[in-house]
Amino acid sequence: MAQRKNPNSTELTRQALTFAEFAAQCLVSAGQLAIKDKEVAEFPLDAAERAVVAELPELPVTLKTKLAKAGATFTLRDAASIVLTVAESLHESKPRQRLKLLNIAEKLTDCVQNIVLPALFWAKASMSPKSIYQFKITLLHTEPPVWRQIQVQDCTLDTLHEYIQTAMGWTNSHLHQFHIRGQCYGNPDLLDEGVEDIEWVDSTKTSLSSILPKTGKRFSFQYEYDFGDGWEHEIVFEGRPPVDPNANYPLCLNGARACPPEDCGGVWGYADFVNAIRDKKHAAHKEMLNWFGGPFDPEAFDAAATSQAMKMTYPE
Repeated sequence: MAQRKNPNSTELTRQALTFAEFAAQCLVSAGQLAIKDKEVAEFPLDAAERAVVAELPELPVTLKTKLAKAGATFTLRDAASIVLTVAESLHESKPRQRLKLLNIAEKLTDCVQNIVLPALFWAKASMSPKSIYQFKITLLHTEPPVWRQIQVQDCTLDTLHEYIQTAMGWTNSHLHQFHIRGQCYGNPDLLDEGVEDIEWVDSTKTSLSSILPKTGKRFSFQYEYDFGDGWEHEIVFEGRPPVDPNANYPLCLNGARACPPEDCGGVWGYADFVNAIRDKKHAAHKEMLNWFGGPFDPEAFDAAATSQAMKMTYPE
């Protein structure tokens, strides 16, 4: 087996973000499923690995005590919290310790995933969905287009927003709103009422079944994300396909091309970004590469990975 090498700064940042995002998503899902305090039957860290984690300054005292106690039991919350702490500590750790922490994070994420994903599956299965809604999401003004085709159960517009964010590849770092039949829908906790005399309908209380055609007829509406960069999406309701009893919803059926990076200046800024990052002779090539943090493939897309990510997004 090849020996693991210490990652460079860019790779380390990505790994740290991946571990942190995974742990945070698992905590959200575990909270929704009420299994945060479920005991981890086979905690994967041996005595030496526990000692390494216990030395991390950012680790809560309660977890330090548990790790030092022989025979202590750990919950799903404990395991995810340790992953978050490890992710926060990677950049400050010494090279030799860094490799140990990466191995520890991988062990714990595998452990947590093996508990959360089956729980999500059975929670979804027990709901016996009566209706499935299929949408095609297209990021407007991109050429060639960036798009996704997804299937979801009935949910609020706010939950659909979460699914769109995950399916497209956004990071939910900016404000958003829906435009449906001349009416704006948004989360009142995030949007300032009265801005430009716009009145928003509460998207956290508006279900898909209440706004979509009962006949299943195709219907389109708009979704805007990041009012600064102005990412506009066309959402086309493609109908209600038959429920597949073997499917685990939500699903990403198909799609094309990578999501633009956040804060790249909207559609026109993204076009400039792609031109610069593809051409090594471009005057802004190195600048864009450093800004993004590494190579970027505008054609990259994986429907299966997107489906799995969507399943970790706020289970109904």
